[in-house]
Amino acid sequence: MMRIDAFNHFFPKAYYERLLSSGIPDIGKRVTNIPVLHDLDLRRKLVDSFPDYRQVISLAAPPLEVLAKGDPDLALELAKIGNDGMAELCRKYPDQFAGFVAQAPLTARDAGAGESERAIKALGALGVQIFTNVGGKPLDRPEFEPFFAAMNALGMPVWTHPARGANHPDYLDEKKSLYEIWWTFGWSYETAAMMARLVFSKTLDKHPNLKLIVHHFGGIVPMLEGRIGPGWDQLGARTSDEDYVSLRKSLKKRPIDYFKQDFYADTAVFGGVGATRCGMDFFPVDKIIFASDCPFDPEKGPGYIRVTLEILDGLNLPQADREKIFYRNLETITGRTLVK
Repeated sequence: MMRIDAFNHFFPKAYYERLLSSGIPDIGKRVTNIPVLHDLDLRRKLVDSFPDYRQVISLAAPPLEVLAKGDPDLALELAKIGNDGMAELCRKYPDQFAGFVAQAPLTARDAGAGESERAIKALGALGVQIFTNVGGKPLDRPEFEPFFAAMNALGMPVWTHPARGANHPDYLDEKKSLYEIWWTFGWSYETAAMMARLVFSKTLDKHPNLKLIVHHFGGIVPMLEGRIGPGWDQLGARTSDEDYVSLRKSLKKRPIDYFKQDFYADTAVFGGVGATRCGMDFFPVDKIIFASDCPFDPEKGPGYIRVTLEILDGLNLPQADREKIFYRNLETITGRTLVK
């Protein structure tokens, strides 16, 4: 059975060169230490080392707004370079790359709506990628409404990637996050916070055709089912300066139902067996998509692909469920035939 790995990162050559020349601290150290992130021959060899396996590729961090340093025109230019480069790779190497996820430049003057539509309609992107915040701004700000309206109209999925840096402190009296806590715990919180903001801002109610894929099995969400469920059923009980009771009553369904029904989640949890089981228990099988987050693992490429496959195989799922997770769910939300 073919396995389509839905969330992986790669830098096309032209984009990679722009990235290295950006002057952003630590970028050179980070990307050059992971050759399979930018070396096409190594990546193709890696993919071919797994039978019945292909990847969907997207750009890796840093987010465009960081790379473009607040320049909306530069963000759009960089998005086009990256999207054109990934489209070319998919055309040239379909045996390794089943498709690509375009990068939406949310700081562009139209919140990335135009480039998202171009990438999907003209380049054949399976959807677009955004980050959980835009330079520290939440996604439910009015300035990003054109993007969600466009994706709702297009009916194509939005891959969401966590974003948080060391400049986001762990405690109020500190200036930075220590020990890479910003990544280890912060990214999982970021994902959950983004999901909540889209629920309670009624972005999902307003755009019922949005298809949102959350990375890493939704971060901390599956572990906090009790708080999201019975806990948020009492929204407003702990707050006196906002009328959250009226907000809760105005929602179309329970908060937890949005989390379970309105988001898709991928299986990239860094080889965590417990996290996989927790995510599988929380999300319906029709909402789960296979992904390994290649190439970010200790072996600089194959480790998490192999381990993720082993974990999923070890769950002894019915064949129909396996097919849904490995490719059918992705085909359904993209409207594309990926396995022939």
